[in-house]
Amino acid sequence: MMRQNESRVPEFLLQGLPIPPEHQGYYFILFLFIYLTTVFGNLLIILLIRMDIRLHTPMYFFLSVLAFNDVSLSSVTVPKMLMHLRTNHKSIPYSGCISQVCFLLLFGCFENFLLTVMAYDRYVAICQPLHYTTIMRQEICITLVAISWIFSCFHSLLNTLLLARVSFCGDVTIPHFFCELFPVLKTSCSDISLNDVVVLIEGGIFFYLPFISILSTYICIWATVLKKSSAKKFFKVLSTCGSHLLVVSLFYGTILEVYFLPSSSATNNKDIIASVMYMIITPMLNPFIYSLRNRDIKQALNLLIDRVKLCSQKT
Repeated sequence: MMRQNESRVPEFLLQGLPIPPEHQGYYFILFLFIYLTTVFGNLLIILLIRMDIRLHTPMYFFLSVLAFNDVSLSSVTVPKMLMHLRTNHKSIPYSGCISQVCFLLLFGCFENFLLTVMAYDRYVAICQPLHYTTIMRQEICITLVAISWIFSCFHSLLNTLLLARVSFCGDVTIPHFFCELFPVLKTSCSDISLNDVVVLIEGGIFFYLPFISILSTYICIWATVLKKSSAKKFFKVLSTCGSHLLVVSLFYGTILEVYFLPSSSATNNKDIIASVMYMIITPMLNPFIYSLRNRDIKQALNLLIDRVKLCSQKT
C-alpha cells in the first residue's frame, strides 16, 4: 500500500466544546479560573509537603506525585483549549496533535497506576500497621513510582508510534476539544485494525488490572475492619481512605463514562462533558478533596502563612 502525503496532513481541525459562539467569552473566563486554581492548588500541595517535615511520609509523597501529575495532565489540553475559545481558531498541527495524544496517554496511565499504589499504601497502613515503616520504606516508594512511570511510558510510546504510522486523507476534523486517541483513529483513512487490537488487549490490561487491584485492596481493608468491628475504628478508616476513594470514584467514573458507555449521539456531547470532568475538573478538585478535612495539611498551610507573615514583617 502506497503511503502518500496524506499521512502527514499539515493540521487537524478540532470541533471544540459544544458552546454557542456568544457564550465562549464566559466559558473562557470559567476554564481559565479552573486551570489557574488547578495549577495553584496542586503546586501548593507539593510546596506544603516539601516544607513540612511532618508530611515526609509515604502517603504524602504519593500525594505530591499525584499533584504533579494532575498539573501535567491538565496542562496538556487546557491551554490549547483556552486559546481556541479566545481566538475561535480550532486547528492544531499534526505534530502537536500526536504529541498531545502521547502525553495524555502518559499522564492518564500514570494516574491509573499511582492510584493503585496509593490504595496499596492505605492497605499496608490499616491491615499491617506494625510493619508499615518496614514495608513502605523510601526506596520502595520511589521504586513503585518509577515502575508506574516505566509502564506508562511503554503504554504511551506503543500507542503513539502505532498512531504515527496511520494515514489521514483530506480535511481531518476531530469531534472533540483535544486530540484523543480514539477520535483521532476514527478520522483515519487507512487500516487501523492493529491499533484496535493493541488498544483492546494492552490498553484493557493496563486499565483493568489497576482497577481490579484497587477494588481488591479495599475489599481486604473493609474485611479487616469488619473483623474488629468498632464504630471508632470504622470512622477512622473511613477518614483515612475517604479522600482516596472519592478521587478514585471521580477518575474511574468518568473514564468508564467515556470509554465503556459510549454516547449514541452523533455529536458525542455526553462524552465531551465526561472528558471535561476527568481532564479539567477532577485535577482541580483533588487538592481540595485531600486537604479540606486533612489536619496535617491545614497545619502545614498555617505554618506557611505564619512564615510569609514573618518575612513580610522583616521587610
